[in-house]
Amino acid sequence: MALVDVIKCCIDSIKEISEHIEGAVLYLDSGCTESFQFVGAFPVLLDLGVRAVCSLENMSPLDAVADWNSNFDPMRKIVVMTSRLLSDTHRYILRCLSTNHGIRHCAIFTSISEIAHSAYPNSPLGPDAFREYETLLLQDYEELVQKRETESEQLEDSTVQQKSAFEDDGWSRLTSSEEDTSHLEASSSGKDIYSEDVGQALVVSVHHFPLILCPLSPRVFVLPSEGSVAEACLSVEHEDSLSPGLPSMTTGLFSDGDDVPSGATLTAHFIYHLAAKMDLKMEIFSLGDLSKSVGKILMDMSSLYDVGRRKRPAGLLLVDRTFDLLTPCCHGDSLIDRMFSSLTHRKRTASYTHMKGAQSQAKLGSPSVERPPVEVQVPLAKILSEEDSKINDSRLKENIEAFLRGWDAYNSSSQVLNLADLSNKVYNEKSLSSEIQLLTGSFVSTEHFRGTPYMEALLDRRTKDAAVLIKKWLQETLHRENLTVNVRSRPGSATKAELKPMIKALAENQSSLVRNRGIIQLAAAALATLDESHSARWDAFVRSHEQKNGKMESSSGLLSFKDALLLVIIGYILAGENFPTSGSGGPFSWQEEHFLKEAIVDAIIENPSEAKFKFLHGLTEELEANINRIKSEESKEVSPYQLEIDDFDNDEWGKWGDEDADNNDNKEQEYGDVQLKLELHDRVDNLFKVLHKVSGIKRSIPLREAGFGYESNFHGDSYASKGLLYKLLTRVLGKNDVPGLEYHSSTVGRLFKSGFGRLGLGQAKPSLADQNVLLIFVMGGINGLEVCEALEALSECGRPDLELILGGTTLLTPADMFDLLLGDSSYL
Repeated sequence: MALVDVIKCCIDSIKEISEHIEGAVLYLDSGCTESFQFVGAFPVLLDLGVRAVCSLENMSPLDAVADWNSNFDPMRKIVVMTSRLLSDTHRYILRCLSTNHGIRHCAIFTSISEIAHSAYPNSPLGPDAFREYETLLLQDYEELVQKRETESEQLEDSTVQQKSAFEDDGWSRLTSSEEDTSHLEASSSGKDIYSEDVGQALVVSVHHFPLILCPLSPRVFVLPSEGSVAEACLSVEHEDSLSPGLPSMTTGLFSDGDDVPSGATLTAHFIYHLAAKMDLKMEIFSLGDLSKSVGKILMDMSSLYDVGRRKRPAGLLLVDRTFDLLTPCCHGDSLIDRMFSSLTHRKRTASYTHMKGAQSQAKLGSPSVERPPVEVQVPLAKILSEEDSKINDSRLKENIEAFLRGWDAYNSSSQVLNLADLSNKVYNEKSLSSEIQLLTGSFVSTEHFRGTPYMEALLDRRTKDAAVLIKKWLQETLHRENLTVNVRSRPGSATKAELKPMIKALAENQSSLVRNRGIIQLAAAALATLDESHSARWDAFVRSHEQKNGKMESSSGLLSFKDALLLVIIGYILAGENFPTSGSGGPFSWQEEHFLKEAIVDAIIENPSEAKFKFLHGLTEELEANINRIKSEESKEVSPYQLEIDDFDNDEWGKWGDEDADNNDNKEQEYGDVQLKLELHDRVDNLFKVLHKVSGIKRSIPLREAGFGYESNFHGDSYASKGLLYKLLTRVLGKNDVPGLEYHSSTVGRLFKSGFGRLGLGQAKPSLADQNVLLIFVMGGINGLEVCEALEALSECGRPDLELILGGTTLLTPADMFDLLLGDSSYL
């Protein structure tokens, strides 16, 4: 039986729509672009006959010029692939149709199913969503075409009146030669081609393409950061909620359909269609209130659509992220986590960000989550340009000059000299390689070393072992390329001094760079991650986690005020786990918490520029003005010698009444300072209310009964230091009971249990440990350390036949968790 492979399923799904995309210009939105980058789908699209791949949000009339397959026929077909709701991408699709003239066929593929469109809150589309949208799009397109025809007729009337003036003012010079006249005739014939198509009807079709995801490996995936599923709200704002990007705290109370967040509906439909594509029949289990709602939706869908289908049995375990906030907050021993925290991420699409803030929240009433993009930028060009820069830049300067000479070879010698000066200007101002960053890329999960995917091997290892493995791959690749590098290498370690020369040796030759691009990019990412500027801060966090007394002398100067607040969050989570019986006022005494509040208030007042957080919105300008006033007063202090001179030079006899005015000003200033400090204390009090929520999560019923906290001694200290996924897998695969874990039986299963059970023919409740395929999806996101620990639990259970698939809403870093709990994505 074939192994489950998420990447293979994605590529197979793309091949299934080959008839639609062959010969078409393909427009991808930002979510699909991110997904296809990880899948490595662009070579597949080229093989399937796609004319060009373009950005949906940044489309241009020149997109049709780019042609991968040398097809000189006029563009007649476009395909749009989106990870968003059709209502969100409507204006971009309409702009594509109106900009590209002569389009006769438009196929739209969305990752959101037809039922999910109709079930989404305040959706303008009904049960037959795809057909309804086809009609609406055609209506809007026809209205836009009629409007432009009217405007063009008015423009032609005004043009006829001014025709003679244009002909006398330079237009005749453009058609002075026979060659130029032929070009104009060719262009006019091209216009005739498009004018012949005006009467033809546009054919629009909408389809469902569910597998828009970002696979980190064949068995680990997250959702695209700018897709509707990842951005959908996971919890509505109430006293048990922390962020729209996290499930609410578990209370054990089931939510009805009206209270189910939109993220639960979209996630349930995504998981259902993912399992259908992989031919899996799921036995659904859930842990947490939101996961329970998702499980119920999945159960209802399976009852309606899976009757009579023969599929491979599999277990699905849905878990709320709020059951374990500590693991993604901490800086764990994972090279993947270090990479995604250290490297620069691609910027979000500004147009979507503006639209979601201005329209969607106002219409739907539920906030969306601006997830940071999963795609990172590997600074390969920067690494290769370090050292030997004089040789490379001089060669680059010569190439620029040669290119410019060839570009303008028919000009006079003086103009050529000006072009040479231009090349000098480019060389002196900024290196061309740093400007265009051609060698800056992202991870591709399909890149492998002798059949072993790079990312999959790194996810299974800790930081040191993963770095050593990268060095081993580099050494073997150099040996295969017959390249030698004079580097002193120590076994069992990998340093920058060892990795950098090997990367440069492989990238020196262009053919070698293309052949070994996967390991070169991965090694460059590891090199940037191991740089002192990133590794020192990460190691400082690790030391702070390990220190029991809370002192941070060794981390002085490395951690910012924001980092200190993240450590406060971790401290409250740990305190809540170690003191689960503490009251709602927090795990610390009033005196301890008062000292901590005062320290935070003083830190904000002394340095408000580093305290630009959501809980201080509307107060930041006043704080900065206050610190600027204090600094200006300190700088205006006058020396005693200057005061003595002023006493004799200035005539103060006429200013007796001004002393009272100065006193009044001082009193008003003191009153303003007191008001500012009181307002700041109120904001900090609101901050601590969130910290009390975080510390009280372990007091929820399922967690308290299961004993998943750090105080548990289920398997000793090593077990206690693991994350939730490791503990869950250890219990599940060991066939131990997990309190709070709910099984969702289908309608047929309930029938057997209630009816045939009386006759002794009832079916036993299935167990996750009995499944050969296990899919775990974390509502809210996962991180690299959790994946590594889950694979450790799988290897310890002695089940080599078990296939484990891990998924999550997004890939979480400590910075992401801070944003969800105290940043712009929180309910604070």
